[in-house]
Amino acid sequence: MLVSLTLHQFALIAQHELSVAEGFNVITGETGAGKSLLLDALSLCVGERADSAMVRHGAAHADIYAQFDVENNSVVAEWFTKNERPLEEPEVLIRRQLSNTGRSKAWLNGSPVSLAELKSLGTLLVNIHSQHAQQALLKPQFVVQWLDEMAQIIPLANQTASSYQAYQQLKRRADDIASREAQRQDRIQLLQSQLADIAPLLAVDYAEVESEHEELSNIEALMQEASHGLHLLDNDTDEPDVMTLLGQAIKLCDNQVSVSQTFEQASEQLHLAQQQITEVTALLSDYAEQQLPDPERLQTLDNLISLGHRLSRKHSLPASDLIDEAKGWEAQLEQLENEPSSDAMAAQIDQAWQDYLAMATQLNQERTKAAPMISKQLIKQLQPLALPNARCEFVFTKKTEPSQYNAQGCFDIDLLFSANVGMPMQPLHKIASGGELSRMALVMQVLQATNADNNAAKPMLVFDEVDVGISGGTAQVVGELLRSLGQTQQLLAITHQAQVAAQAHQHILVQKHHQEQTESELLILTDSTQVDELARMSGGVIITDVTRDHARSLLSDVK
Repeated sequence: MLVSLTLHQFALIAQHELSVAEGFNVITGETGAGKSLLLDALSLCVGERADSAMVRHGAAHADIYAQFDVENNSVVAEWFTKNERPLEEPEVLIRRQLSNTGRSKAWLNGSPVSLAELKSLGTLLVNIHSQHAQQALLKPQFVVQWLDEMAQIIPLANQTASSYQAYQQLKRRADDIASREAQRQDRIQLLQSQLADIAPLLAVDYAEVESEHEELSNIEALMQEASHGLHLLDNDTDEPDVMTLLGQAIKLCDNQVSVSQTFEQASEQLHLAQQQITEVTALLSDYAEQQLPDPERLQTLDNLISLGHRLSRKHSLPASDLIDEAKGWEAQLEQLENEPSSDAMAAQIDQAWQDYLAMATQLNQERTKAAPMISKQLIKQLQPLALPNARCEFVFTKKTEPSQYNAQGCFDIDLLFSANVGMPMQPLHKIASGGELSRMALVMQVLQATNADNNAAKPMLVFDEVDVGISGGTAQVVGELLRSLGQTQQLLAITHQAQVAAQAHQHILVQKHHQEQTESELLILTDSTQVDELARMSGGVIITDVTRDHARSLLSDVK
């Protein structure tokens, strides 16, 4: 329940805190006084987009605070838990700040909140019905959705829509695959051909092949170099070699070990060097005396290197990069080969269609079962609103072609209406007047609001221009209807009809003052001030004793 709405530098309102009562609250005032400002402010607090024009002229920003009492509201508590937000007190404080630069911020119980979060919470707190609701009646999808809500089969309707969308997605995918089938096969063939060419290179470590090929191609020269190095290190000729000279140096140092520690250290290092040179000598000896390589092995390496060079020129890539690229070709080929064909998807599409038909059939059965009772409810509420002969009925017409089936099902659903005796029922958009549509819209909104679980916490209902197209005794009935609804649910409505306003539990007047800067003022009316406002609404600019008496009679009729 909305407890208070505080406005600061918002449009024509400089500063005001409005307390909102339980039950039926009504807003009245002259045209242009700013009645809709309250609804705009409330809309902003429940996540609607901001407009910098809402900031009062000359101010840097506007602030709006909405305080809600959510004690025993399990739905709101669940929302806080789901969104990992603390709810330490049984109240929700929403703050919305608008900048004259077009930026806006929002806070929930003092913590920043995104507009998406605010909007999802807002649907649980406030339900705003536009003054253009009657226009929605002319749209078939609105009637269908309203019927589903009244029949309490929204989950089944959503499942049906989801199954239809799944079917459509499979169809689009199959069509896409079919349109790309020729290109897909061409790409598969190209990748297979390219991979067949490069397969020998993928089976080996090409870097090692290059290294081995370079060595074996120069093996004879390398063996000669090894022999020469061996000769320098150790030979049986009279030519000096490293091992002979190193032996002499070791002998010299060994002779002086007892005299100097330096010679001892030098001797140790020379012995290590002698050992290492011995190992190198053995290594070079083995290399110099090895057998020449197998010509077939050398030919194999030649072939691989030649293939690498040819493919490198063909694809304008170094051989090493080309091999990396080929690994990507393999992944592409696997994906293309595993992609189902349009024919292979036919079974999936058929199953999805059957699933949709089953859901749509069940949905239609539930709709046709609930429709007569809902029609009776409509008629019962419409007849007191100066429509004593009102009749209405839901008509289900099977779509002629399966291609016409959609997310809402296999049937076209029309709400037929007749307000006059002897006149056949026809779709609303063909016969209903503006006043009849407005009354139908109001009744449907009220029924929708009262259809919810009576034990559950209900959002505040807001009606913008609730009295469009009605007057006189009809307005009286509308007022009584809203007051009755206000016994179980908080309401806020803008009205121009004194008969409606008189039924309110709280009467809020919006009036405009023209001083240095135009300003709107909010007043809660009681006793004589309420009588004067009702008199103004009934009798015009000049308030007389007669109009006051009429206003008092309206208040005395309140039950």
